[in-house]
Amino acid sequence: MVTSSIIITGCGAGKDSSKVLNVYNVGDYIDEDLIDEFEEKTGIKVQYSTYDTNEMMYQKVKSGSTKYDLIFPSDYMVQKMSSEGLLKKINYNNIPNYKYIDKEFSNPKYDSTNEYSVPYMWGTLGIVYNKDVIKEKIDSWDVLWNPKYKRNILMFDSVRDTMGVALKKLGYSMNTTNQKEIDEAKQLLIKQKELILAYVNDDGKDRMVGNEALIGIFYSGDVPGIISENDSLTYVIPKEGSNEWVDAMCIPKTSDNQDWAEEFINFLCEPKINARNTEYIGYSTPISKGRELLPDEMKNDKSLYPDKKILEKCEAFLDLGPEIKKYDRAWIELKSY
Repeated sequence: MVTSSIIITGCGAGKDSSKVLNVYNVGDYIDEDLIDEFEEKTGIKVQYSTYDTNEMMYQKVKSGSTKYDLIFPSDYMVQKMSSEGLLKKINYNNIPNYKYIDKEFSNPKYDSTNEYSVPYMWGTLGIVYNKDVIKEKIDSWDVLWNPKYKRNILMFDSVRDTMGVALKKLGYSMNTTNQKEIDEAKQLLIKQKELILAYVNDDGKDRMVGNEALIGIFYSGDVPGIISENDSLTYVIPKEGSNEWVDAMCIPKTSDNQDWAEEFINFLCEPKINARNTEYIGYSTPISKGRELLPDEMKNDKSLYPDKKILEKCEAFLDLGPEIKKYDRAWIELKSY
């Protein structure tokens, strides 16, 4: 992800400098040409800045130091921010293109009343491995604990993702707040530590492509790019299930330009625009009409659009409130072991 904030403003002759929409998104998470098109079409100037993590965005929005009009939080953060009164209810009358959002993305657990968010992109967490070297069938998280691959395993330097993998291997929910189950997952990861090469973030992609490791956990949206650089690699969602995440579009409570934000959301939900944006980003779209317009290699890619049977075993991360401290303690103990 991009680490520094950037400001992008288009140069369309039709822009009205008095109409400014402040958009705050994860780095490299939109086709910037679409911003220019929106500005030309509407006369609304887009001031666009970026953040690294949901937590960074949350702190900035909560502080009120900058009044953003549109943000792109992940599922659990939508739940957290709406419960804390940090989001406005969306006026869907201003988003007629919402009709294109697939029904299975309506009323999700993180926004059960469907009032605060519009799905943007989605994907899964799974295993990337070198199929030219690893000839056995890979279909379980168990492989990440196989001594055969000692010092060839990459895990995320992320408490919810890595703890979630261990919990799924044990047959538990990724959202459990049961202390015994969390402790079991911690012990499992302590046992694994001698086998792994490293805990990684974005650097894991380059290390995997460069054959520094044989196997690791990755987000599905990173898979097409990884495989395009190393066709020995492939992706699988383990049979025990995994994380199915959704990033959404939301309007902060402090926004002064809700109508313009909803106009931008509506623009991004138009199937042709959505298809272009999805092709640029490389993740999965919640708009089937947009998916139909993607190149065949993308719309038919099982890593991006898994079978329903697999997705039924997946779950979204939820905001755990104060219970998250149980995970934080376990993570600190694991990392210091």
